[in-house]
Amino acid sequence: MSAAPIKVLVIDDEPPIRKLLRMGLSTQGYEILEASNGRGALEKLAEQPAVIILDLGLPDIQGHELLRTIRARNESVPIVVLSSRGDEAGKVQALDLGADDYLTKPFGMNELLARLRAALRHQLQVQGERPVFRSGDLSVDLVRRIVKLGEREIKLSPKEYDLLRVLVQHAGKVLTHRFLLKELWDELTDAQYLRVYVRQLRQKIEADPERPQYVLTETGIGYRLKAGD
Repeated sequence: MSAAPIKVLVIDDEPPIRKLLRMGLSTQGYEILEASNGRGALEKLAEQPAVIILDLGLPDIQGHELLRTIRARNESVPIVVLSSRGDEAGKVQALDLGADDYLTKPFGMNELLARLRAALRHQLQVQGERPVFRSGDLSVDLVRRIVKLGEREIKLSPKEYDLLRVLVQHAGKVLTHRFLLKELWDELTDAQYLRVYVRQLRQKIEADPERPQYVLTETGIGYRLKAGD
């Protein structure tokens, strides 16, 4: 008996975009649910999509407000946001509100498919609550607080470990500077502190800190930890 197809909810008010996504995703075996506005999207949530593609420019409900509402109803469903090229502030706000990833229009179907697979993998990891995270030679034991590169144990300061722990908990997701600052410091502080700790962490876990393989920079937005194996 074959597995049921994965449901993807596409929320976009442009018929050509919905048609493009419907054709591209259905050929990969996804089941497509469509909504052209926010109200329709909220109704479609009852069909329990496995992943959501959300265009921020909707006619009835402001995209970020809809994102906040969806997150309040379903904390775990992966959400990939579509945004216009110049709307960097909108991307940052969407990520802070709980989006897992974003794509800038126009986008390639192969990139979208890869982002969907990464978002679904991350959700499975979260649901599995794996106590040990592994990516390449890097392993992080979240129970025993032990970090290793291969067989070599890496000694981190408490704040360096806290930074790595937050990145691990959201591996594969873009984390904005603002989100990380709020997670790591009780009071919102200068982003320069964050850059210092990212640099220190890279010095300890990257083979070449200038060309990092694990802690990746999303220019102007934040950081992303390479997804686990």
